[in-house]
Amino acid sequence: MGVSPILMSTPVEQTSTTHIVARRLVITGHVQAVGFRPFLYRLATELGLAGWVQNQTGQVAVQVEGPQRRVDAFRDAVTAAAPPLARPIINSDVLVNAGGQNAFEILASASSEDARIFVPPDYFTCAECLQELEDPTDRRFLYPFINCTQCGPRYTLISRLPYDRVNTTMADFPLCDACRSEYEDPLDRRFHAEPLACPVCGPSLEFVDPLDASGQADVEPLDRALAALRAGHIVAVKGVGGYHLVCDACDEDAVARLRRRKGRPAKPLAVMLPPAGVDGLDWAKRCAIVSAESAALLTDPMRPIVLVKKADDGALAKGIAPGLDELGLFLPYSPLHHLLLRKFAGPLVATSGNLTGEPVLTNNGEAARRLRPVADHFLHHNRPIERPADDPVLRHIGGAYRPLRLGRGSAPLELELPFQQPRPVLAVGAQLKTTVALSWDNRVAISPHIGDMSSPRSLDVMEQVAADLQRLYQVEAETLVCDAHKHFTNHRWAQTQGLPVQEVWHHHAHASALVAEHAPQPQWLVFTWDGVGLGPDGTLWGGETLLGAPGQWQRVASLRPFRLPGAESVGREPWRSAASLCWELGECWEAGPDDDQLVHEAWQRNLNSPATSAVGRLFDAAAAFVIGVRETSYEGEGPMLLEALCRGGGSDVTLARELDEAGVWRIDWGPLVAYLRDPKISARDKADTFHLSLAASIADLAGQARDDHGVNVVGLSGGVFQNRVLTGHAMRMLEERGFAVALCNAVPCNDAGISLGQVIEHAAHSLLQ
Repeated sequence: MGVSPILMSTPVEQTSTTHIVARRLVITGHVQAVGFRPFLYRLATELGLAGWVQNQTGQVAVQVEGPQRRVDAFRDAVTAAAPPLARPIINSDVLVNAGGQNAFEILASASSEDARIFVPPDYFTCAECLQELEDPTDRRFLYPFINCTQCGPRYTLISRLPYDRVNTTMADFPLCDACRSEYEDPLDRRFHAEPLACPVCGPSLEFVDPLDASGQADVEPLDRALAALRAGHIVAVKGVGGYHLVCDACDEDAVARLRRRKGRPAKPLAVMLPPAGVDGLDWAKRCAIVSAESAALLTDPMRPIVLVKKADDGALAKGIAPGLDELGLFLPYSPLHHLLLRKFAGPLVATSGNLTGEPVLTNNGEAARRLRPVADHFLHHNRPIERPADDPVLRHIGGAYRPLRLGRGSAPLELELPFQQPRPVLAVGAQLKTTVALSWDNRVAISPHIGDMSSPRSLDVMEQVAADLQRLYQVEAETLVCDAHKHFTNHRWAQTQGLPVQEVWHHHAHASALVAEHAPQPQWLVFTWDGVGLGPDGTLWGGETLLGAPGQWQRVASLRPFRLPGAESVGREPWRSAASLCWELGECWEAGPDDDQLVHEAWQRNLNSPATSAVGRLFDAAAAFVIGVRETSYEGEGPMLLEALCRGGGSDVTLARELDEAGVWRIDWGPLVAYLRDPKISARDKADTFHLSLAASIADLAGQARDDHGVNVVGLSGGVFQNRVLTGHAMRMLEERGFAVALCNAVPCNDAGISLGQVIEHAAHSLLQ
């Protein structure tokens, strides 16, 4: 990338009459793996300045000398004309003695004791590389691993820092002469592009048909994969951060086959679209209602999966997202994906290549073994993936797109804290949607999505990611932080590591994760609504209203408790929550299964029926009452189907509240149950009224808290607030009453944000001691 025309045209001054100065800058921020050193080299060369630039493990030091006007112009351009992926911060700027240099050079990388390391996420394929990819005269024509300093994999191939080729998974691919020439030329846009490759020296594809050992060596692997997809087959395709399971998104039979084999009968499938049209979104507009905001995100460098409203007569198979009114769409972000989509000329299902709940698979042999019951064929490549990174997911909630999952392109997510962490700490998150967070000084780095911690592989990946974050950032955790629930896998892991461990209550972490993203307030009121999480009283919380600040949360309101018959099985069997609500009211529920009498007897005897205040379970019960969802195949299925019924009608049912013996306001869900069971009311009206009623209860409780405590800032955190209908109603009602309302913006409001909240809670407790 060149500098601006204004800088390039600065007149050459006569050094004999011009004051010569030398300036040394230390630049931090996002300056690693974005072509920043070659940018500075070109800038200095074009301005006729001498000096040097050096990568110092997380920061860049540069010294320039020459006429003062040109040196000043260089300093201004460091931030104003930086490469598009760079986010430079001039941390130090001092005048030094001129050394009489007559050229500008790039010095070898060096370590720095006070380095401010930035670990880059994986980047999408840039426009220049795509142009070369499709140019028959280019030596990288149709090469699926093309990249440059502005694009290509980063986080998933870096073994250690500094970010040099020898420290990546590309170390075993020696550069050919042509690539080495580009790599060593400071004026080339591939100067020190560490994943640099070409067909001569780089990684290659391999197509494997487990039922055909002949190999068909005369047919290109990509062409064989395309033929399989056109025939309605399922292909496991290795990408940047792991495998996708891919099939024709317009083929009902192929989609049904994928669902059947993966044991995923209903959970929505992500669809990758071929770029088409002036803005690349012609296919997206055929499938969905694309707003200006969703269009910008679909084409964002992150290339996330964006949830958008279905079109009335979409082009995709009906089985992509059954019963829902949204689709998860994304554009190709790697050259392999671009080639696959361009040649297939239609949308492809591209869902995570994993077993349900586990991290995405990355190893060729393991993928071939574990995905064999699902995939007909495999499109492997031999570029190793150092660690997995699933695709990020965004949804429009509360007036803006917000993350549901961190992943490739968005993580590691680095945030700056408004305080200094007393000691380096590693937080290991919750049992579901696990992420880990490493925090030190005034920084925190949050990992990509890991998954459900119930499988051995999830624990292995969590351990690897935790170790990798510490190695990459060159920070060793001195304390571990975990959820207080002693049966969580990551809780048990933390207790065996030989380090001090702090336990944090689940909903305190939800509240503190939200607070961390916003300006400090003397007092917050945060609604932490989710499925279930252990509370300090030993019950399963999930409908809490917390007052205070990190380290000082006080429960001031909650849901009227009820018991969960069957405990952990309740999450996938909404009928149990529905039956429990009826039983609590002294009523029967005729729609239960045949064996509900045995469950009722256990419930009456309080056997395996823990008490809860979880709004998530109330949503499950509503889905059972309104649309007959008795069992589900994925987390949140019932509430998602219920939300999709809403059309903006209905009127709220007043939910009374009363103080319990501990002084906690309790929301009474009883009137809602009677309303939801009324056969004369339509399902759509019930769905709308259910959401409106809960939103109204939030506004009423906030008003009560303002009267009692003078609080005026309200936060909404926890997995329930992934629901756009509830969140939208609640925000509107709160703002109408004059409250400032805060939601999670950078981290998910679900359990993926728990690790950040644990970091904040730990620091608050440490600083309060």
